[in-house]
Amino acid sequence: MKKSSSKASEPGMRTEYGFKGGVRGKYSERFAEGSNVVVLDPDVAEAFPSSEKVNEALRALADAQRQTGGPSK
Repeated sequence: MKKSSSKASEPGMRTEYGFKGGVRGKYSERFAEGSNVVVLDPDVAEAFPSSEKVNEALRALADAQRQTGGPSK
């Protein structure tokens, strides 16, 4: 007796997904660059109107730690 193919029981791609106009690897370069996502608590997020302001504050803190010999990673 033959084993039934597992492919037959798996659902296939639906026709409405339509990848006809898709471009393979469109965002691969951006993905390869990487990004770090950090979720801020709401009260902290209120203090910083933009990611640039968050970065400025963190750079200032990092500089202060380097100057005082504070903790690093």
